[in-house]
Amino acid sequence: MGRRFADRREAGRALAVALRDDVGRDPVVLGLPRGGVVVAAEVAAALGARLDVVLVRKLGLPGQPELAMGAIAAAGDAVETVRTPVAVRGGGAAFADVRERELTELRRRERAYRTGHEPVPLAGRDVVVVDDGLATGATMRAAVAAVRRQAPASLTVAVPVGSPRACDELRPDVDRVVCLESPRSFRAVGQAYRDFAATEDAEVVSALDTARARDRR
Repeated sequence: MGRRFADRREAGRALAVALRDDVGRDPVVLGLPRGGVVVAAEVAAALGARLDVVLVRKLGLPGQPELAMGAIAAAGDAVETVRTPVAVRGGGAAFADVRERELTELRRRERAYRTGHEPVPLAGRDVVVVDDGLATGATMRAAVAAVRRQAPASLTVAVPVGSPRACDELRPDVDRVVCLESPRSFRAVGQAYRDFAATEDAEVVSALDTARARDRR
C-alpha cells in the first residue's frame, strides 16, 4: 500500500487537488452514502461545487450478505439495477426479494438525507461521483447508470482508493476515473485509512446541511 489517509476528510481534500484542473465551471459532486458523502463534502467545498447524494444499496446474497448479487441506485426519478455473476446463485425470486427490501431502505435514506430538498439538477453539468473507495465496484456501476440517465455534460468517478479491476471496469462507462491509490495488493477499502470508522446517518445529514448553507450565501 502506498499512501494511507488519516480519515475520509483528508482523502477528500487529496481528491480535490487531483480534480481541481479538470472540472467545469458549475460542477456537481455526488457522494455515495454513507462514507462517500464525507469524502465528497470535502471535494465540493474545495472546488466550490454543489453537493448532493446518489442513493445506492448493495444487494447481498441471502445468507452471505457480504457477497454482492448486484446493486440499486436512484438519481432523481431514475432507479437503476446492476446484477453481478453472484446473482445467479441467489435465484430470481431471492434477487427480487432482496431488491425490494433494499429499495425500501434506499427510499428511507432519501427522505432522511434530503429533508424536503429537491435533488440538484444534473442535466448538462459536469458531475463527479465520489465514494470512499471501490472494492467490487457494483454500487458505483449502479450509481453511474442512474446518473447517466440525467444527461450530464460529463461524468467523472473519483475515489481515494480502489481495486485495479474495479477501476478498470468503470472506465468505459464514464469520461474519467480518478483513483489516487490502486495497489496490486488491494484487499479492502479500509486498508487505505488509519481511521475508517463507520459513518452514521447524522454525519451524512450534517455534511449535506453544511453544503446547502454554503450554497445559500
